[in-house]
Amino acid sequence: MSQKIRKCVIPAAGFGTRFLPATKALPKEMFPIIDKPVMQILVEEAISAGCTEIIIVTGRSKRAIEDHFDSNFELEERLDKAGKFDYLKTVKGLNNMANIVYVRQPYPKGDGEAILRTKNLVGDEPFLVLFWDDIIDNEKSAGQQLVETFERKNAPVIATVEVPESEVSNYWILESTEAGKKNFIVEKFLEKPKQWETNSKSAAIWKYVLTPDIFNYLEEATPGCWDGEIRLADALELMRQKRDIYGESIDGDRYDTWSKIGFLKATVAYALKNDELKDEFREFLQELKIK
Repeated sequence: MSQKIRKCVIPAAGFGTRFLPATKALPKEMFPIIDKPVMQILVEEAISAGCTEIIIVTGRSKRAIEDHFDSNFELEERLDKAGKFDYLKTVKGLNNMANIVYVRQPYPKGDGEAILRTKNLVGDEPFLVLFWDDIIDNEKSAGQQLVETFERKNAPVIATVEVPESEVSNYWILESTEAGKKNFIVEKFLEKPKQWETNSKSAAIWKYVLTPDIFNYLEEATPGCWDGEIRLADALELMRQKRDIYGESIDGDRYDTWSKIGFLKATVAYALKNDELKDEFREFLQELKIK
């Protein structure tokens, strides 16, 4: 019987160079989709999947993440005196969302090294991993979908989406003879293959359920020869040779917030669903189309 997923690791130590100069002072994870930072969206996703403990791996210039989930007495008092109780409720709720702890990654040594730094906090438990790079808009969150599959399979699970053939070379591709199934055993990992090197279009996105033995494989994984980084992909390939790993075809609309265009698409899509904004915003978009 599988263990219950209680913990989520969110690596957030990267520099966010694609969004410079904005990320020089503001962590990319704190960029808002309308009025909600991506980091909060990830924390809410973890909570929806049943997690009660969130471990965020940060780096330098990431203090804003900690401040966001902390209390702010001066702000709360001002909102209370102004009678802005809806805003007050929203702000006060942030520091009660979950038990959130922080781990520092002093140097950018890869996504695998960031996860490895959480070993003592995760302990001997399976855990959810959510990166900043992807938002899934769906009634059932991607985290929930992964956890439900883990509970059935009692094995690591990788979130996947189907990408166009022309984009296969941009992704880490999962091959399987069970292609087309909602969840499938991974038979091969291909890192950014050429179109003619694979028939698979199942691309891994940055969401996982991992079992605690991943830490052994992370310690075993040889750092990349050209940059010295420890990569989660290398550890998962070592793990795959010893046990089953599942891919999970995720339901929902996916937005790649790692890219500028993906972030803009997410902002527009969420604005068109926002009751306060959608009508006026749709009119604005229609006016732009006329011009």
